[in-house]
Amino acid sequence: MSGGYQLVQLKNGTWSVRSVAEGETFHPVIGPVAEAEALYVRQLRLTERFATAAGEFVIWDVGLGAAANVLTALRALAAIPGRLRVVSFDHTVEPLRFALAGAEQLGFVCGFEAPIAELLATGTAQFRHGAMEVLWETRLGDFPTRLAEPAAQTWPRPGAILFDAYSPARNPAMWTLPLFRRLRELAEPSECTLATYSRATMLRTTLLLAGWYVGAGHATGEKEETTLAATRLELLTEPLAANWLERVRRSTSAEPLERADYRQAPLSAAAWEALLKHAQFAT
Repeated sequence: MSGGYQLVQLKNGTWSVRSVAEGETFHPVIGPVAEAEALYVRQLRLTERFATAAGEFVIWDVGLGAAANVLTALRALAAIPGRLRVVSFDHTVEPLRFALAGAEQLGFVCGFEAPIAELLATGTAQFRHGAMEVLWETRLGDFPTRLAEPAAQTWPRPGAILFDAYSPARNPAMWTLPLFRRLRELAEPSECTLATYSRATMLRTTLLLAGWYVGAGHATGEKEETTLAATRLELLTEPLAANWLERVRRSTSAEPLERADYRQAPLSAAAWEALLKHAQFAT
């Protein structure tokens, strides 16, 4: 163990990183690479979208951790010529520093030691990986606070968002309606998709009321279903249908969080009316 982190072997034999302070293991069921491939690479159609991107393709990596999500994406896109820009957000780079020290055991870090070292030292790494040019940068600090600042308007607009924050019960500030509304404002308006591991009714209601279109995502690990959001309905393969609204009406945990105080509540009358007017259901 070093710096509050330790390597742990999962039941399937793969290795991951555990935060001792948080009591959380990253990607605890199927492992870092398998989860990243299923949840982000395939569901966000990263290879297809990167191959057809006009100019620089931007990924926001919300929850850098040990960088398994980013590194898995880089490997998936390696054979495609183009320019990829990755912006990773977290409050610390210590899990990544720990992962670099344990690169051989973790596996997914191997081959990226030099750019990771540069990223840790300077906050930016520019390198060639396969056929593509990569610019990888970090923005550290409290994500909700930084996102709300006027300077966020100058950040590169994402075409894909890998949203991997701790759960709402553990970290409610990362799951509020204002945060997802701000993400929608800053996303590439013509084509941005967001994937996350949760399928909670509260999350999906929050995304819809924040201006996203929302669909069901595929299973990954112990999650029978995940969630996809997009700036356009056509980007979703399984958009939530009108019959999903019946579940919302019955749910005791559907009202979005306005502040960083976790609580569960049925949907309010005002939120219900706003949901019914959403373009995804209006027709």
